[in-house]
Amino acid sequence: MLLIEDLQVAIGDKLILKHIDLELKPGETHILFGPNGSGKTSLLMTIMGYPQYRVTGGKITFKGEDITQMPMDARAQLGIGIAYQRPPTIHGLKTAQMVNLCAGSRTVNTDELARRVDFDRFLDRDVNAGFSGGEIKRSELLQLMAQNPDFMMFDEPESGVDLENIALVGGTIATLLEKNCPPTKEKSMLQVKSERRKMGLIITHTGHILDYLHADKGQVLFNGMLSCADNPRGILKCISEIGYEECVRCTIARN
Repeated sequence: MLLIEDLQVAIGDKLILKHIDLELKPGETHILFGPNGSGKTSLLMTIMGYPQYRVTGGKITFKGEDITQMPMDARAQLGIGIAYQRPPTIHGLKTAQMVNLCAGSRTVNTDELARRVDFDRFLDRDVNAGFSGGEIKRSELLQLMAQNPDFMMFDEPESGVDLENIALVGGTIATLLEKNCPPTKEKSMLQVKSERRKMGLIITHTGHILDYLHADKGQVLFNGMLSCADNPRGILKCISEIGYEECVRCTIARN
């Protein structure tokens, strides 16, 4: 459903992503590891269509359609969504209004969705105004729930989240992606088994998200290049023992 071929991306005159090849099939969730400044967020922003990330080579295909030069709003309408690590505060726009905007033409029960992430008491507040780290993550999840995209990207969902909130955040992401969800007889607003089969791409430093969902594959983005495609827990163990650079070097040596 998502195919990235030989992608090269620059900001200004600086090349930040080099020869990226990535494929996500329907129903798959991939984990993306990498040190700060390696290009992980840049890859997500490029897939989402932020104009400052200039594609200088390669191609991005989603649902069989070339989206390499497609504007951001068209990508969202096609079924791509993102939860940011540090989303902006939007003064003058209530969270409930933002959720309804994310839903587009879909009819959603905003109060019910908000209760599922313990966020109903924040709906009348401006988007992200004075929110804690955990509250910001839950706000992002609420917006994704309303949008209900086929492909979801999460930029460090554990970042800034305390122990009280991490289980809720991780469990909600797992439910959104339909990974390790408990079977239910009745379909809920979150647990909708569809033929579309949701896909996910998750950036993580700590790997805590793996305690709450099943991921199909992990990769390391290092110096703007992807490597180390393997079991996510195996990659995390390698990184914790010998570091990113040695982990990538070992992979190159094996190949």
